[in-house]
Amino acid sequence: MAGPTPDKKPATVTAEGSLLTTVRHLWGYMWPAGRNDLKLRVILAIGALLVSKVATTFIPFAYKGIIDGLGPAAGNPALLMGIAVPAILVVAYGIGNIVDAGFQQLRDILFSSVGQHAVRKLALETFQHMHRLSLRFHLARRTGGLSRVIERGTKGIESIVRFTMLNTAPTVVEFLIVGTIFLVYFGFTYVGVLVVTIVLYVWFTISASNWRIGIRRDMNSADTDANSKAIDSLLNFETVKYFGNEPMEAQRFDRSMAQYERAAIRIWTSLGFLNFGQAVIFYAGVVVIGVLSVQGVLVGKMTVGDFVLLNTFLMQIYRPLNFIGMVYREIRQGLTDIEEMFKLLDQEPEIVDKPGATALVVTGPVIRFENVKFSYDPDRAILKGMSFEVPAGKTTAIVGPTGAGKSTISRLLYRFYDVTEGRISIDGQDIRDVTQASLRAAIGMVPQDTVLFNDSIAYNIQYGRPGASMDEVKAAADHAQIGKFIASLPKGYDTPVGERGLKLSGGEKQRVAIARTILKGPPILILDEATSALDTKTEQDIQSSLDAVSANRTTLVIAHRLSTVINADEIIVLRDGVIAERGTHQMLLLRDGLYAQMWNRQREATEAEERARQAANDPEGFVKRGLPAAE
Repeated sequence: MAGPTPDKKPATVTAEGSLLTTVRHLWGYMWPAGRNDLKLRVILAIGALLVSKVATTFIPFAYKGIIDGLGPAAGNPALLMGIAVPAILVVAYGIGNIVDAGFQQLRDILFSSVGQHAVRKLALETFQHMHRLSLRFHLARRTGGLSRVIERGTKGIESIVRFTMLNTAPTVVEFLIVGTIFLVYFGFTYVGVLVVTIVLYVWFTISASNWRIGIRRDMNSADTDANSKAIDSLLNFETVKYFGNEPMEAQRFDRSMAQYERAAIRIWTSLGFLNFGQAVIFYAGVVVIGVLSVQGVLVGKMTVGDFVLLNTFLMQIYRPLNFIGMVYREIRQGLTDIEEMFKLLDQEPEIVDKPGATALVVTGPVIRFENVKFSYDPDRAILKGMSFEVPAGKTTAIVGPTGAGKSTISRLLYRFYDVTEGRISIDGQDIRDVTQASLRAAIGMVPQDTVLFNDSIAYNIQYGRPGASMDEVKAAADHAQIGKFIASLPKGYDTPVGERGLKLSGGEKQRVAIARTILKGPPILILDEATSALDTKTEQDIQSSLDAVSANRTTLVIAHRLSTVINADEIIVLRDGVIAERGTHQMLLLRDGLYAQMWNRQREATEAEERARQAANDPEGFVKRGLPAAE
């Protein structure tokens, strides 16, 4: 039976599934397709376990022989055989225990590669699936909670694979062997007591474990909530400091930890109840069999060695019997831990490639929006029938008030969402008919909020084209006008940027993003409010870099500051999801419409900002009075 492939998620396993169902779903992880080396390890591990069980079965007989051999004949020095046999059995007893322990450890060593491969394989599938899920899912997720779910799920898979593959079936075999020995040597009465004891033990274990599953879910939920709050608070460290809300953050975290504490106490309390109940049931069976065997010895039907044999088997069977209880608990708890991860794997991507989708062929490229309608929610339309074209090698700017639908256009072009109606095409190809990988390879993005990886500057620039040489990285940095700055740093291109790039200023981060896009070298460029988060001076410095990047590329500029789009070949003004105006900068100013109003407001704001800056540099007001500024 072939296991699941990396591009196909495994079937969902619910907490109510049977052990056999669990094994079937996870078979691909225990018997990995295409890995004969791991399959051989599985076979050898099972063989080692069976050798261990055989040795375990013969140990009590050696113990019985020792006890019987130490009877009255053992005190007669003339009877050398009476001395030699117990001595040999003692050695055999020791060897049997050594063989048992050795082959159990060999089993674990052999199977470690299989278990860790299963963890790695499922973790990779989950990671890949997270990247396949659509933007809508990721906008709603909680990073801390998601990482916790994946962490617990991969550990749960390791537990389930290990316990079901290496312990459950061999333990059942051991029970059958012991039951057969009881029947042959001691009769139906002893077998009956043994069966009743095992059945009651298993029934109690399953019932109590099912009860504890609900508590485990509560504990997992509290743990996920606490971890989410902690990561969210640390990611927003500066905001917490700005408002002095450390006590509030601590209280939020502590409330979640208090819920976790209560659930954890209930878990340990219920575990104590479970262990005590198991001990009562098992030792009640031991007492009954002990009384029967004592009576058998007193009436001469059994030897003292038989009494010891019975009790040795009972003590020996307690280990796998107790282990079965632990196996069931671990499997149920593992299923509880992985059920959230399997829910993630059950999430279907909103945007998928069509069957037979081909790669995008770029000749122009010419971008065309044809009567495009789109809404995030059915009751609120964002774009209401928009049509425009971005000619090859030209720059088209999209401007408009907040909420007009500007950034939605870039998300649709990147195919983070599909249009509700209409069509978006590149060189006549509907972007829904081409592969997402080829579409996104043809587009470069410089976003408003540049988030960098917590790595070096070189890594973040090279992210635009992995495998690019350092000479190419440096050339891209020079084109983005950040090369000299990087060279001035003590560690140069190896300088770490910090989490989300927080060790760099806003302008420096934007230049790294520009360099990254230059290195990618896409035929289509999107500048999504790339300078709106920067001050006017930094914006002016970076604008020349953006102009250089967009030269000879089909460029779509989504802008808030109109000063950045005055040289665009066409400016499209949006209002309430429709095109209100379109034309060049001068044409739109002459029209004296919405664009002209926006331009005048921003110009006044810029002039006020400049006056405030001059006042800060000239506190005595010399410039205002026509005098030379104070030195």
